[in-house]
Amino acid sequence: MSALAIPLAIPLAIDVHGLRKSFGKRDVVTGLDLQVPQGEICGFLGGNGSGKTTTIRMLCGLMKPDAGGGTCLGMDVIKDSADIRLQVGYMTQRFSFYGDLTVKENLEFVARLYQLPDTRAVVRDTLDRMSLADRADQMAQNLSGGWKQRMALAACVMHRPKLLLLDEPTAGVDAKARREFWDLINDMASEGMTVLVSTHYMDEAERCKRVVYLSGGKLIVQGTAEEVVRNAHLVVFELTGAGIDKVSKSLRGAPGVESATIFGQALRVVGLDRPALLTAIEGTEKPDGIAVEEVQARLDDVFIHLLRDQDIV
Repeated sequence: MSALAIPLAIPLAIDVHGLRKSFGKRDVVTGLDLQVPQGEICGFLGGNGSGKTTTIRMLCGLMKPDAGGGTCLGMDVIKDSADIRLQVGYMTQRFSFYGDLTVKENLEFVARLYQLPDTRAVVRDTLDRMSLADRADQMAQNLSGGWKQRMALAACVMHRPKLLLLDEPTAGVDAKARREFWDLINDMASEGMTVLVSTHYMDEAERCKRVVYLSGGKLIVQGTAEEVVRNAHLVVFELTGAGIDKVSKSLRGAPGVESATIFGQALRVVGLDRPALLTAIEGTEKPDGIAVEEVQARLDDVFIHLLRDQDIV
């Protein structure tokens, strides 16, 4: 799948080319080209070990590329890394604040690190904006997962960054907390902030204006969710009825079948070759009453397809 080009007239918050990073003999990022337009929410997808976290760290100036270069917020990712860090908010995968300090004390500490004027006012405004005022005096270690992530986001945006880099920010939090977290992200994006967010949740990826997919440290595909699905050219048949669990076992590994996965009451059979899929489905013993219908591919179908390609490589 080829990447879809971004119109040249759109200003870019991220514009890097040929980024490479190795750790010993292990190549993690291998010639990455990435462009993210200003003001967009961009979903950053890829399997474990695909180079997402390393890329994010290079973009925000925490890690120097071995090769390649480009700009982040118009600044050179190599020469201007210290300046980039002042303009970027970076939220790591793991909660990295002080559990034995209160929410307010953690935010005050971060505000002082950024040397923000009128620290008390900034912290007070941030607590109000992020709906954390009622928890200001609660120890960070006693917060639930969702509130910890909200506090971490608050710390990342206190200095009003132009670019927000989020590394799997909602991993391990419940659906309600994830939705509220994304409402905050959308509110900030509507005010002009650019957001690059890595995620394994397809419902979150579908909320992004653009998604990019990494494999082996390279960008494999980018575009809107609809464009990515359309250009994958996947064929999907959905089987419904009693006994689909047994049918799924028979279809896995059949010629032309890339995946046969049950979602609720339906079995989704995915591949690239329509005749081969039909032959596999028709040749599989099925209980009476099983209905077969061709349906539209979804982003999660494409994600699994790309992960399969990565495993093959």
